[in-house]
Amino acid sequence: MSLKLKYDPKINDFVIWKPHIKGWVYYKDFEYLTIETRVKPKDSINLLDAPFHANNRLLVICYQNQWGELNYVKSRKSIYEEE
Repeated sequence: MSLKLKYDPKINDFVIWKPHIKGWVYYKDFEYLTIETRVKPKDSINLLDAPFHANNRLLVICYQNQWGELNYVKSRKSIYEEE
């Protein structure tokens, strides 16, 4: 009998969830986490309206009862690290 250790996702982990969802853990609390699957720079108009973020992000929600379905790939030190 093999024991599978429960993976505890952390911010800045790259994970694969199901065959079509891959990305960085962007936010996590006790109830859910978000996976950043895409990042796209804002156009100049949107950047003027909300200059505190330079990019648009596509985030997918993964609830705590689904964390066992995540496959860990790698980690990065911060969101500013080159992939």
